[in-house]
Amino acid sequence: METLHTEQRLKNLLLLVGQQGASDLHLVVGRYPTLRIDGKLQPIIQEKVLTPADTKALSDVLLTEDKKQELTGIGQTDFSYSFEDRVRFRVNVFFQKGYVSVTMRFIMDRLRNLEELNIPGSLYGFANYSQGLVLITGPVGHGKSTTLAAIIDYINHNQEKHIITIEDPIEFVYNQDRSIINQREIGRDAKNFPDALRAVFREDANVVLLGELRDLETISTAMTAAETGHLIFATLHTNDSAQTIDRIIDVFPSHQQNQIRSQLANVLLGVISQRLLPRVGGGRIPATEIMFKNQAVENLIRENKVHQLDSVIETGLKEGMMSLDRVLADLVRRGLVAVNDAFVYAKNREYLQMLLSKK
Repeated sequence: METLHTEQRLKNLLLLVGQQGASDLHLVVGRYPTLRIDGKLQPIIQEKVLTPADTKALSDVLLTEDKKQELTGIGQTDFSYSFEDRVRFRVNVFFQKGYVSVTMRFIMDRLRNLEELNIPGSLYGFANYSQGLVLITGPVGHGKSTTLAAIIDYINHNQEKHIITIEDPIEFVYNQDRSIINQREIGRDAKNFPDALRAVFREDANVVLLGELRDLETISTAMTAAETGHLIFATLHTNDSAQTIDRIIDVFPSHQQNQIRSQLANVLLGVISQRLLPRVGGGRIPATEIMFKNQAVENLIRENKVHQLDSVIETGLKEGMMSLDRVLADLVRRGLVAVNDAFVYAKNREYLQMLLSKK
């Protein structure tokens, strides 16, 4: 009877996520169940404050026996959860101060295209390459996976490709159209990212979605795959193009870094850096910085002058490049984002102020 009550309680909370348009649900001992709506935490005060027994019982509804063992063994576990076979969540269950906490990220039930996401359609241009590396970057929770899914789904509907996704856990589920899509989840379908990525060389893959570039081995294998006839899309938790390139180079030992710079200069196709800002009137809207590789970008990477990339992006408007501050200024001028919110995310506040002061 108690289990049925817990299952119904979880069901009610997950229904509330959908009804309120929340992106996340947090279950933490000593707090009300809490939703994240438009980037802000909002407690569900009509619910009771959660006890240690509550969070343990709620997590038991979500966890398989294997995942319970993983939680006990290493202190946390990641997985995807399908609610009533309609709505999916990315879930992390972990210990804090000896108690169980749960974070559930809502995964949109329908893949949206770039236009619906308010992201420039020029990003579809990356789909026209047969090989190379495309990086989508930004802070956690700012829509990287959603943007990446839109590009992958565009390929799915417009090209005959073999697409392999390697994720931890699987987020968006694709309906195969003109492409074949195999989706592999770390821990269930593959042991780890490097092993799964090496396997694509034997799987006749054209396009690979890599959930995250986490370590030297994964980054090195991804660049080799991008050199050898694979189009690789991956995410990275960095703030802009220069920081992204520095992060990749710095992973390697110093004696290898010149060689890696040259390799990255060859394989990199572009960097997309994304932020989600509060939208005037409610909701959130992306600000997307775009760097396409050209000869200048390639030379700066090769010569270790990535600090100059912002200037190249700023002067690359005709090639479709967009700097974050210029995009923020445009969103403010269009009345979509408040000035104060734009300044929170600006890379150079003085430059943003100058852009906004222009007629």
